[in-house]
Amino acid sequence: MPPLADAPALISLLRHTTDSRRGKSGSHGHGTGFFKMFKLLPMLSSGCKMVALLGRHNRPLLTDRATTITLFGHRKGRLLLAIQEDTRSPPIFLIELPMQTTFFHKEMSSGLVKLVLESETRTHKRKLVEEFVWAVYCNGRKSGYSIRRKEQSDSERYVLQLLRGVSMGAGVLPCASEKDAALDGELTYMRARFERVVGSKDSEAFYMINPNDGGGTAGGTGANSVEAPELSIFLVRVK
Repeated sequence: MPPLADAPALISLLRHTTDSRRGKSGSHGHGTGFFKMFKLLPMLSSGCKMVALLGRHNRPLLTDRATTITLFGHRKGRLLLAIQEDTRSPPIFLIELPMQTTFFHKEMSSGLVKLVLESETRTHKRKLVEEFVWAVYCNGRKSGYSIRRKEQSDSERYVLQLLRGVSMGAGVLPCASEKDAALDGELTYMRARFERVVGSKDSEAFYMINPNDGGGTAGGTGANSVEAPELSIFLVRVK
């Protein structure tokens, strides 16, 4: 676990539950269904045209205030993470994670992924999502350091523009050029809605919302299931 695991702010976020929504959770197995979509990534290439068509929407598909998070990248390249309050607007947080896309796919096959991003900046003049340098942990193991993007690159803008009408899903997107496909492999993405929980000015958490039960966080409440999101992302600033 990262060194900040004993900090009260992070512990509070890690213990977050949605008791008021437990009654809405589906049967056991719903939570892992979304992650199983990744096993079909090579088979979803035929859906690229559909994604392109969905991208032409001018209105958001959802009217709630859930945050949208997209994880995307070429199979042979690094994974990028984009946090958006509106899929038609630029991301409020965009970073290239210090891990290969294929590595992250393997981690997701376990059914539970926790990403922790720690900022060691001592000043509080910026909002948490405006910090630049982040240490990245995946399931308790340190992956390295990343620097938040100030602006989108052309390739990142291409992906987010293509997905601007997509609310959730996973699959393979058409590459911007044949050269990119040849060098870096297929361009994969996962997009989902997340519940944003602000613990303090130094800590925020994002819990993936299960698409199967209309609002509860991912994970069922069956006899053998655990009430927990499949994917959770924590932003924490070291004091």
